[in-house]
Order: sequence, then structure tokens, then C-alpha cells
Amino acid sequence: MKVGRRHKWKYDAGDWSEQKVTPEKWDFSYSVVKRRAGRAPEGSGAPVGTAYRWYILADQVVTKLDANSYMTEMAGVKYKLAHKRAEKSSWSASERAQRKQLAKLLREMLAELEAESTETAASGDGDGARPPRAKRRATRTTRAKPRARATRSRAHARHARA
Repeated sequence: MKVGRRHKWKYDAGDWSEQKVTPEKWDFSYSVVKRRAGRAPEGSGAPVGTAYRWYILADQVVTKLDANSYMTEMAGVKYKLAHKRAEKSSWSASERAQRKQLAKLLREMLAELEAESTETAASGDGDGARPPRAKRRATRTTRAKPRARATRSRAHARHARA
């Protein structure tokens, strides 16, 4: 798909499993089948059996609705680390190369966060609010869907990205 184009997907009922590791850290896994919201153009897309390895950085806001229900909203970016063609048994990049690429992406994210912190300090904006998502994501090729809540505390952002 060309840069700038969009997909819309429908997710079936999935399984989200999480375990509290520390008061601020949780390990989680999520497994679900996703389906196109519309039909794929004839002859488009990868062959059946193709696999992709993505690394996702996301901000999740969870609001308790009642004793047993929570509304969850998540927005972020995903980076392709590797792919595996349907007819091959190996990934396009070794585990080492994938870790190296991931480390590079995380350093870039850290530099972005530090630059935002410097901009906020220089502007004298001491309320701790983050700049609007569009400003933060303007230099990325993969953009998240805009959210209703455009600002959050820096502490919340650190927890969401951890």
C-alpha cells in the first residue's frame, strides 16, 4: 500500500490477557482475527500465508463504565520490523537485525519525547499538557487516528508507552 493510504478493519471478539508485574507495569497479550471493513481490490495485497512482525507504540486510555466493563481507546503507531513470504520459512530480517531496528526506532521516539519536553519548557507551558497528537506525529509516515482527548499528562504518556 502507498504511504498516506488507509485501511479500516473490524476486529472479532478477541482475547486480551494481562498480568500485573509491578504497580505500574503489566505484561499483556492480545489475539484476534481482523477483517477488512470493505472488500480488498481484486489482485491486491499479499498472498495467503504471508506474515508480518510489527512493533506497536500506543497510548491507551481505559475508563471504568461499571463493575465489569471498561471502555478502552488506543492510538499509536506501528513499525514493520520484518515480513515472511508465504512460500518461505524465514523472516526478511534476522532476530538480531530486528532488535537493531527496534532499538533505532525507540531511540527516535525518545529523541521526539525529549524535544517535546524542551519545547514545552521553552514555551513556559508549565501545565504538563502534551501538544496535540497531530503536532507530535507530524513527522511520522504512519499516523494514528485522531482521538477526542488531544492532551494528557506526561506521566500518563510515560505509563502508556512503557
